[in-house]
Amino acid sequence: MAGRRPLGARALSLLRWLGMLLLPLPPLLQAGQGCPGHCYCFATPELDQCSYVRLQEPPRDLPRGVRNLTVAGGNLTVLRRAAFAGNGSRPLGDLSRLLLPRDNIQAIEDRAFQGLPGLAALDLSHNPLRALAGGAFRGCPRLRTLKLNQALLLLGEEPLAGALRNLSLRRLELAGNGLRALPGAALPEGLEELDLRNNSLQGLSPEELARLDSAPLGRLQLYLGSNPLRCDCALRPLLGWMRNASWRVADARSLRCAAPRELSGSPVLRLRLEQLGCGAGREPRSEEAGEQKELETASYVFFGIVLALIGVIFLMVLYLNRRGIKRWLNNLREACRDQMEGYHYRYEQDTDPRRASASPSGL
Repeated sequence: MAGRRPLGARALSLLRWLGMLLLPLPPLLQAGQGCPGHCYCFATPELDQCSYVRLQEPPRDLPRGVRNLTVAGGNLTVLRRAAFAGNGSRPLGDLSRLLLPRDNIQAIEDRAFQGLPGLAALDLSHNPLRALAGGAFRGCPRLRTLKLNQALLLLGEEPLAGALRNLSLRRLELAGNGLRALPGAALPEGLEELDLRNNSLQGLSPEELARLDSAPLGRLQLYLGSNPLRCDCALRPLLGWMRNASWRVADARSLRCAAPRELSGSPVLRLRLEQLGCGAGREPRSEEAGEQKELETASYVFFGIVLALIGVIFLMVLYLNRRGIKRWLNNLREACRDQMEGYHYRYEQDTDPRRASASPSGL
């Protein structure tokens, strides 16, 4: 029994091990003490993330050190001025990521996010937006990512374009909004990624593609998956655009035809031109006819310019060689005169009556 440790010594050793395991907890608890009520905090020695659920109004008692804030499943309805910063009296300079999905937000007023100077990512997805003020995002100079997935079904393009006009976004998500055309007016300059998945796009027109190729949007990359693309002749501009610059559509390889029935499910990038119904016997659409007419006009203009240049060059050559040409014309005139005098002399000899009467006697 001498080799066994006493019971008291073993208990003391066990308490020491428990103390070592619990040693890292106090900093987390101290950081967690800064979390307001009804908030689930994932804390480090400096508070990192707070998550709220089922709130009726934006939280006002946030600690200043929070970097990520999530408010989900609430009933916020209206976001008023400085909704998350106590009317601007306590700006949250460290907050960079704000997630507000499924909060029944229907209206966002001017400067709703004032007091968040470091906000870089904002998620307003799955909210039934009905009103969006033109200055809703003022006071957020660093905002680069905005998610509005399934949030614009009740909102027109004009309010969205007004709210995004002065932003420097890099990524904009508009998935699931039933869009039938590219929201060209709502695209801020310098945008690099645009998510248009799960909308109602059947294709993109030549005008929309030209808008995407313009200088402000020359680096834009699209996501077009889960759209009901109609694979007929109207899809030819988009198909050619994707093949010429495959990087412009990030999910181009996954795109499938939704119509017509015989091409349903076919990969878009593998389509041949004859499958689109653009044969020689088919009359072109108005857009194609306009393009063909413009091409013919440009060809005539170019041909006219070439002829004009040739005429100018010919006149310059004549002007530079005017003396030689003048001598050549004088020589030609003298030669013609000598030739005509020779013909005239022989004609006079042949018509002389004396010469004609002497000819028979000579024979």
